Amino acid sequence: MGADATVTSARTNRLETLYSEHIHRAVRLAFLVTGDEQQAQDIAQEAFVRIAGRFHDLRNPDAFPGYLRATVLNLSRGHLRRLRTQREYLRRRSEREAVALHPDSESRDEMWQALERLPYRQRAALVLRYYEDLSERQAADALDCSVSAMKSLVTRGLQALRAEMEGGRG
Repeated sequence: MGADATVTSARTNRLETLYSEHIHRAVRLAFLVTGDEQQAQDIAQEAFVRIAGRFHDLRNPDAFPGYLRATVLNLSRGHLRRLRTQREYLRRRSEREAVALHPDSESRDEMWQALERLPYRQRAALVLRYYEDLSERQAADALDCSVSAMKSLVTRGLQALRAEMEGGRG
């Protein structure tokens, strides 16, 4: 029983260390993708719970940040799908537009709204490359696509943002 307790304690200590090292980045990534601070915290927590349950199965514990990033992105995508469905239902039912939860400067709000209108993969690609400052390879790995597909997603996302921002000003 002493050996089991030691292994459990070591695993717990390792998970605590990983949590303290990575929770802030996980919350930030979830926030940048979802735009909702509370939901971002919930997503990051859920991602850790899911990975902790399989931590002993990880072949390379150094790959933890990549697994965490992928899990946060998957959970964020699920959240956004549910949110889109809810919004569509409310739009059809009442024909009202959603109200921004956190008003900010006009140009920042306009940019955020334009970013929110992008398809999920384009939005995630832009967030990973420009907010998370990941390399093209890291961002491609996080989205489970090739580097050329990542470049294409970023290019199309930037073109769509430019077109929308120029259209909104003209």
